[in-house]
Amino acid sequence: MARIGIIGSAGRMGQALVDAVLAAGETHAGGADKGDDLAALAAGSDVLVDFSSPHALEASLDAAVAAGVPILIGTTGLEERHHFLCDHAAEHVAVLQTGNTSLGVTLLAHLVREAAQRLGEDWDIEVIETHHRMKVDAPSGTALLLGQAAAEGRGVDLAGHSERGRDGITGARARGAIGFASLRGGTVAGDHTVQFLGNDERIALSHLAENRRIFARGAVRAAQWLIGKPAGRYTMPEVLGL
Repeated sequence: MARIGIIGSAGRMGQALVDAVLAAGETHAGGADKGDDLAALAAGSDVLVDFSSPHALEASLDAAVAAGVPILIGTTGLEERHHFLCDHAAEHVAVLQTGNTSLGVTLLAHLVREAAQRLGEDWDIEVIETHHRMKVDAPSGTALLLGQAAAEGRGVDLAGHSERGRDGITGARARGAIGFASLRGGTVAGDHTVQFLGNDERIALSHLAENRRIFARGAVRAAQWLIGKPAGRYTMPEVLGL
């Protein structure tokens, strides 16, 4: 049985991860939260799963590298410097960083990439996401993941083509833009829709998360897959063989 250590175990996602680890027949190697001994957790684990917070990421990566164990990072709200830290850690251990561990969302991103590639710039792209009222970052990590998939399908840079926060007299929509809209309220676990809007027709590709257990199950599957992999950066599509 694989020993899976969980960073950020006290949160709602952390508790779901513990349940998913046990349901998969693996061993919960323990959890670590703010002030806990990450080094000890890493030393007793075959793989680490981190759903803590962006400011804790560097310590998580350092612990994984020191212990020589792979790490899956599901924390959202990461900035450019966090990705640099992931790249550095991946020189020493296997690192899988993703904005969403759902297997369904992973497949959705694949479909979005295909659609964007085949439809071309004559079709406008809008990414709409809805989350619970307590979520602190926007757009969601999943929305950005889907936007990135669309940008890759078109062969463009997302940063230079995204439109966010429209308000007031914004002018006509820029050709080739990838738009984002974020809705917050209630207890929604996570709904995402990517709309492709052409002349006189529309295509909508959607994923609706009914419970955070889906993210926990996907994270455990990815963690299992990551064990034994050589150092480097990995992705959720690779877990599904896409």
